[in-house]
Amino acid sequence: MLKQLKYFMSVVDCNSFTDAAEQCFISQSAISQQISALEQDLGVSLIKRRKRKFSLTSAGEYLYHESRGLLEQAEAIRRETVRIGQDAELRLRIGYLEGYEGKKLQETIYEFTAAYPEVVLSVTKYSHEDLYLKVSNDEIDLVLSYQRRAFQDKYENYHLQYVPCLIEISAHNKLAQQSFVYAEEIKEIPCILIAKKEQRELEQIFYQNTLGIGRHFYFVESADDARLSVIGNRGFLTVADIGLDDDPAGLKRLPLLREDRTPIELNYCAFWKKEKSNYYIEEFASIFKKKITEEK
Repeated sequence: MLKQLKYFMSVVDCNSFTDAAEQCFISQSAISQQISALEQDLGVSLIKRRKRKFSLTSAGEYLYHESRGLLEQAEAIRRETVRIGQDAELRLRIGYLEGYEGKKLQETIYEFTAAYPEVVLSVTKYSHEDLYLKVSNDEIDLVLSYQRRAFQDKYENYHLQYVPCLIEISAHNKLAQQSFVYAEEIKEIPCILIAKKEQRELEQIFYQNTLGIGRHFYFVESADDARLSVIGNRGFLTVADIGLDDDPAGLKRLPLLREDRTPIELNYCAFWKKEKSNYYIEEFASIFKKKITEEK
């Protein structure tokens, strides 16, 4: 019933079955079925459906207002139960995408280690493919990266935030005088990608087919090399706007837009194996989400 209540709350909060289903990572038909099952279990109608619109019944209004505190209490009990049962596991290995560090990650590490000094925390940056391989092989516990593949059932796919995609370009480049840049404007400028030799083809395909940017590519193997190449005006580098500091010396960051002036965004997520889930993984992911979603 708790899961059904979560779905019900999500539908009301989103004012949409479609948006709630997307938020909960299930189909619209599935979330409708769960709410119908909740109504059958309670023996009362919660939602009045009128074609594509709906409103709450008086019972639905009551359930909505009373359930929030109940769900928060249930989640607190669950997390504390897990923490007590897994206190022996005091190591947390985090992998994040190379080139995407920022003050929000630093703030999260600071807050987490202050709250849980007993946890040995290691944080290492990797390429996209290395992150996937290392979490698959149990070499890291938690991945912070934007979505590159379809979500897999064996992983917890914890949505953090849709974040704007920026480019870093040399301050000498004429585009640096603009306040934003269209993808079309940079199609002839080399896109600098951080990838090992065996990973280059996959990286290039993602940028071309998914993000729709880049016609020419220049590969390096570290974020430092990438930024030095940008400063040298050899191309541009994409970054996610996740609490970034001021523009580095010699570089300019610009929002990247499509032709219709909509921003190109990345679905930034935390990933970990469901079978390896524990209190500390969930707590770090939760703190990080709060950091990157709070107002700047």
